[in-house]
Amino acid sequence: MANSDLSWSVPVMRAGYIGRGLTYLAVAGVSLWTIFHGGEAQGTGESLAELDDSGAGTVVLVLIALGLFAYLLWRLVDAWWDLEAYGSGGKGFIARTGMIVTGLIHGALGVAAVSLIFGSGGEGGGSKIAFYTGQALAMPYGRYLVGAIGLITIAAGIFYAYKGFAEKYREHLRGNSVTLHMNWALKAGLIAQGVIVGLIGLFFTRAALFGDPEQAGGMDQVFEFLGAQVYGQIIVAAVCVGLLGFALFCFVNAGYRIIPRVADDGIETLGAKLKSLKDEGQRRVTA
Repeated sequence: MANSDLSWSVPVMRAGYIGRGLTYLAVAGVSLWTIFHGGEAQGTGESLAELDDSGAGTVVLVLIALGLFAYLLWRLVDAWWDLEAYGSGGKGFIARTGMIVTGLIHGALGVAAVSLIFGSGGEGGGSKIAFYTGQALAMPYGRYLVGAIGLITIAAGIFYAYKGFAEKYREHLRGNSVTLHMNWALKAGLIAQGVIVGLIGLFFTRAALFGDPEQAGGMDQVFEFLGAQVYGQIIVAAVCVGLLGFALFCFVNAGYRIIPRVADDGIETLGAKLKSLKDEGQRRVTA
């Protein structure tokens, strides 16, 4: 299945995952710092704005913006050429559509980072989401559109969590000494991301049901919702630690992700490596 003509997609993929990882590292790092100093966790827009106010913030924002645009390009290329061999059936269509949606979301975050660099950040992320949700609700069949977005997002959150619990990500990573010893962090990262994405989908679904754009929200509203629960700050801090794991997941993918239509067929996946180690251990026990 290898195709050397598509090898140019590999550096794009690496840059994209680095940009994505830096974004979640910023959100988790800024939020944990704020919580530690008695404040509230910050959403994506607020976290990037905090970076912009720091000494080296502009440099980091430039790297984040370039990486997020690379991630957008990677997801579009991945979906168009089916680089991860999902196929053209129902499962493949859903997977490739999800890639496009995920790419567009991160492209929008890249635009937000560029706006901050040039001093035109404007409203916070939550205000923008409410504004655009209101625009969508005002369209014919707008509530159905927003509801569909919400349900798809909930499904994506469930998929992230399932991928973490079932450790399906092992099929897409090279099996080596680095990936073998990071399993617990990668797993926690995907589960935390699943919780956040699922809650964002729930907010959009609620906005559609009540016809209220203020019900929709992003990561800042997720933190606000979790913080209002019993032991809320502890839950939020735990989710932020999980997001550090998701940032690590992105960096590990940047270095060791396997692209089936580009990779050498002889590459051993993390899942295959773990299975071989398990089988070897069982042989030693029974020997």
